[in-house]
Amino acid sequence: MSKNTKYLALFKENTDLLLLSKETLSLSFIKCKKIGLKAEYTFEESESFDSLSSKFARTADIFTQKVLKTFFIIVGENPETFIDKANYAEKLHLIPSAEMLKNIRFLRNDIAHEYIPQNLIQLYEDVLSYTYELLLILEHFEIEYPKLITRI
Repeated sequence: MSKNTKYLALFKENTDLLLLSKETLSLSFIKCKKIGLKAEYTFEESESFDSLSSKFARTADIFTQKVLKTFFIIVGENPETFIDKANYAEKLHLIPSAEMLKNIRFLRNDIAHEYIPQNLIQLYEDVLSYTYELLLILEHFEIEYPKLITRI
């Protein structure tokens, strides 16, 4: 198996993983939208938002750290920073907005480092807002995916 064939297979595998992750993220998003934003949450509601936050972070990581990374390897590009990756992905029409992807990445980092219970209400609000944006990015990517395969 050639190096390029190996990376093409990995790209497809990562994209399939992303689409599965997108489905579970969508289901959690629907559930949490029904719960809505509140000043206080029951334990079960908090668990639902924690699950959404985890799925958001995981899905964002799969897209940025696996799918985009593999794509850039295949096309022979090596953007050095995350901002460079986001800008280049927008330039190639892989995503509709580099700014959206940067905001998603910042929130993913906040999720990974948030321990203060008082800050969770704001985090839940941000997760609801940015999950919608992440799903838009992934829908755009899904539409572009067949075109990508023919280009690489």
